[in-house]
Amino acid sequence: MLGAPPGCPALPRVQDAASSPEPGPRGDEGSQRCCKEEICQILGEIQAPLSPLLLRLCHWLLPKLLTRVFLGVQLHRGQLEMVLRAARTPEVPLVFLCSHQSPLDGPLLSFLLLSQGVGLPRVAVSTGTSPRLRSLLQRLGGIFLPSGMAPTWSERDEGLPGAVLDAYVQEVLRSRQPLVLFLEEPSAFLRLAEPARRWLLRLLRALRAGAVPDALLVPVGIAYDVAPGRLEQAGAPPEPLGLGSCLRAAFRALCCQRRGCAQVDFSQPFSLREFLDNNLVGPILRGSPPEQLLLPTILGRRPLDVGSVGNSGPTLGTEEEILVTALGLHALSDSRACSAVTAVGITAALLLHRHQEVVLLPRLMWDFSELLEQLLLRGRAVGFSGQLRALLGHSLHLLQPLLQPPLRLLQPPQASARARLGRLAGGVRHQLAGEAVGACAIRALLLEVLPILGPPSSLTRIVLSRDELLHKILELLQLLPPTLLGLQPCRPPDCHSLDILDKLILGGLLEEEEAEGERWGCDVAPRHLGRGQSLGFFTDDSDSDGEHGVPKQCYKLQEPQGFPGFLLFLCRLLSPVLLTYGRAVEFLQRPPWPQPEQDYVEALLEFLAEDEDGYPDRSLALSSLQSFKDMGVLEELQTPTGPALQLSQPFQSASSRERLAAFIQQFTQL
Repeated sequence: MLGAPPGCPALPRVQDAASSPEPGPRGDEGSQRCCKEEICQILGEIQAPLSPLLLRLCHWLLPKLLTRVFLGVQLHRGQLEMVLRAARTPEVPLVFLCSHQSPLDGPLLSFLLLSQGVGLPRVAVSTGTSPRLRSLLQRLGGIFLPSGMAPTWSERDEGLPGAVLDAYVQEVLRSRQPLVLFLEEPSAFLRLAEPARRWLLRLLRALRAGAVPDALLVPVGIAYDVAPGRLEQAGAPPEPLGLGSCLRAAFRALCCQRRGCAQVDFSQPFSLREFLDNNLVGPILRGSPPEQLLLPTILGRRPLDVGSVGNSGPTLGTEEEILVTALGLHALSDSRACSAVTAVGITAALLLHRHQEVVLLPRLMWDFSELLEQLLLRGRAVGFSGQLRALLGHSLHLLQPLLQPPLRLLQPPQASARARLGRLAGGVRHQLAGEAVGACAIRALLLEVLPILGPPSSLTRIVLSRDELLHKILELLQLLPPTLLGLQPCRPPDCHSLDILDKLILGGLLEEEEAEGERWGCDVAPRHLGRGQSLGFFTDDSDSDGEHGVPKQCYKLQEPQGFPGFLLFLCRLLSPVLLTYGRAVEFLQRPPWPQPEQDYVEALLEFLAEDEDGYPDRSLALSSLQSFKDMGVLEELQTPTGPALQLSQPFQSASSRERLAAFIQQFTQL
């Protein structure tokens, strides 16, 4: 049992924070007593002594609940042995960094870790809980951020609550209790949540203070057929949890006739000290923001200078803040990458992005088999097994509330179900996002060349220039956040561009060939280079030959055998993201400026819901907002009522907004 850390008042940061606001002398006995009372109050907000009775009750009750909610919960034996070996490392605590799909994630992961011999973890819980539920969760191992901490990341002075939280986390790490941190919110996936930044900051400070020699970080991915406890309302704001709402959700889950499966995957543990010592955040610290790289290209001032490209990650704030963000995004990318693809996700992706018209069940079964084969060929993990007909029937049974009555054929999904299907298909999009970026880049190049050359008899007669293709890939990578695409944020985009090109070749979508004979070249985009400008290692300066007369490297299009239209399917995988970005550009002319960020997001979601072909997804809306802020389309202003969003000067003109919309639409139109 972990109570109040006895050495907490003696830590320097706690002493400084406790003594600075007191008007009396430091040695005053009354002042010290008030200080200790305040520290104990803050500790009571963070945690409470564990209740053995409640723990035994939950350990008896939770397996019975899980068997009623899920058909099965899968755990990879080899991954579990890897975690157990890491847990035996002397004096090094384990910290599990998890993606967040459902309110059930915490109890499920706690039960698995305890039952498999890892130990009872301390689980960081969201602050949006009622006092009764908070007290109950604290008795079961839940920990919370203290209420006195600054509400925003920009408020760096956290005072006594922050100092006490630092001391508490150091004590937890010294005791080698496992610690579970959720990196995202279920309503805003693939975005590093604000509470996660606070907890990660404590890990960095504990390591720098010498509280522990190191910490092993274990990314965790949790995949559900359909996430329990959430109605898949992608545009709805998160609701606060209470004891009554949890009981009602448990009752609905017990009465639900549509049960799915769950799978928990552990990624390779990595050392926090090695992460910092090896300077894995170097590209982020050195990177140029999209405002300097992509914005001039969109506005037609100068092309993208690949030679100066860094990462599109955060470039503002203190070094400590940048380290925290880089660590969180790195772990979030790993946790998403190790998550298994579900049968429901594959079915949802096919219904949403493959079949725009009525589809027969035998055809859907064939496409399910082909897409599954493409995923397995790329080394992606899947969380199911069994006969194909049974898998598809199980998936359609779970998706039935979102579809027309499934007889022998299926109708296209209605507008109200499109956003929910898009969220369920997110696992497939995340696993194939790199190749989807390459497919959209190919689409943009074809959009440039086909009006000039006319439609060919076959797309395989068109030859793509390597340089042009890499430039288009790079432009899209600069627009979209790397975590949204399943890419490691610690690598620069030019490396990602080369990796994506390799994936297109290995996946059978491109074949290397020299541009000659009757093939139609796609290297027609004009280059407005000034004297002395360089585009780095992606380009050459001649029209037909490279340096010293070496022919350019080119590729021809081809389709994987057994899956015709796979290139178009990859393009459509990114359509929810790109369509949301395009609609967000249209929305820029609507709201009064300036306005608070929360008001902007809610108004944008209402605007997205007006479009029958749109995807009113909160996560995608927040992603477009972050991209626009990074690019310099939107900027933050300090107003008497707090921070507010304002259109930047270049985009106050309609022509600039039209240029931005055209830049996005080139990846979606053909």
